[in-house]
Amino acid sequence: MSEVLEHNCGLVVVHTLIDAYQMIQSLQHRGREAAGIAAIGDKSIDVLKWSGNVSQFDVNDLYKIFSAPEYHTFMAHVRYASQGRKDKILEDAHPHTIGGTIEHRGSHIFIRDCEMACVHNGQVNPQYLTSLKTNGIESECDTQALLHYYKQKGEHELVHSIPGAYLVAIADKRRKEVIVARDKTGIKPGILGSKNGKYGVASEDIAFRKNRGEYVDNLDPGTIYYFDKEGNYRLQKIISPNLQQCFFEYNYLADVDSVMNGVNVRRVREILGETLASETPIEDIDFITYLPRCPEVAARSFAKQVDLPFSPIFYKMRGERSFQGSTKAERTQSIDSNLHLLPGMNISLRDKTIAILEDSTVRGNTLRRAHELLYTQAGVKKAIILNYTPQIGIIGEDNIPRGCEFGVDMPPSDNFIARGRTSEEISQIVGMPVHYISLEGMLKSFERAGIARNDLCTYCIGGKHPFQEK
Repeated sequence: MSEVLEHNCGLVVVHTLIDAYQMIQSLQHRGREAAGIAAIGDKSIDVLKWSGNVSQFDVNDLYKIFSAPEYHTFMAHVRYASQGRKDKILEDAHPHTIGGTIEHRGSHIFIRDCEMACVHNGQVNPQYLTSLKTNGIESECDTQALLHYYKQKGEHELVHSIPGAYLVAIADKRRKEVIVARDKTGIKPGILGSKNGKYGVASEDIAFRKNRGEYVDNLDPGTIYYFDKEGNYRLQKIISPNLQQCFFEYNYLADVDSVMNGVNVRRVREILGETLASETPIEDIDFITYLPRCPEVAARSFAKQVDLPFSPIFYKMRGERSFQGSTKAERTQSIDSNLHLLPGMNISLRDKTIAILEDSTVRGNTLRRAHELLYTQAGVKKAIILNYTPQIGIIGEDNIPRGCEFGVDMPPSDNFIARGRTSEEISQIVGMPVHYISLEGMLKSFERAGIARNDLCTYCIGGKHPFQEK
């Protein structure tokens, strides 16, 4: 997708400060607007949150801030604003808290001796929070509302009454265990991991695997996990799962090396590339390429399937994903300043016909930048865009405009390029032929990878609402 779409948040719950810092860095692709850490001890919960990437705060200085020896558990978070005030990124950043003494330091905030703290990945519809007493809720962020819901009603009622979409971790000074809950749909990913004999949680398994830890299992939907200071855990199954995994996690959001619900993300993208190749007539194509960075696996798979050369032609100066910018201007600037042609391509692309794999076309901004680079600067003969995700944001057969209400910032009111337009009309807007994998082709691809189509949330591409029972 590589464009102005925002991303999921990422969280970890572990037992050392260095693990919290390094593991949340491994989840940086899930959000870059703000980061935060809650340090949990026997008698206190202290919080620090700062704007920008994880590396904006040096880990050596974190050790000075969180120097108390009694800290035994750390919750860490990277965020983009799917809910809350995008002009108040730092104030609405995680962890959210109740109680404590707040110290504002410009680019960061301390909150000392909190009563409770919470980190969260997902998005909760306000209709499920209407019974809340709103005293003390200062933010528009759904995470703070979830924390107050827990305070007023407890974790069991939270899981029973709020169908999704969330992976939430809560520290409560009154409790000796950190509470982690995953809603019954499992829309948001969550795994159980282990390092040095102590158990923890992360949004993706790579947080543990890339930092000398181990993946243990997926967190069961509809279940609450309790982690004590020794690194042990227990669980309670609260409600039967109604599994509705986000297909977009596999197509785009997750790290390519992640394994979610027992399925390898890389393998899903390989199969999507194969399926797209089987559906796409290829004539007079010189080679296959991709818009960096997510579609590379699918593009290589596609090229192998059709027996055509594969060659990268674009590069990014930074690993950031442009969709994570807080404003339209920031996201556009990220695309224009970050996406470029590799050296020498102005000559080697001239008069060539190329097929460019893309994970999705949501608003079309990156394709406009690609058109400028390819046609204005490089003089290609023809560039064809091939998506391995169907049209996002269409109007469903029930006449309800689609989008995401479950943690990805593309609400149904968004300016989707596919809404009310044919592929031909979309192609005219971006200046290049644009093709999409069929819905049936994508669903069969997931079935090949081991995921039943009925276990997927496909709401944003016209499917049923994920909270409906199967």
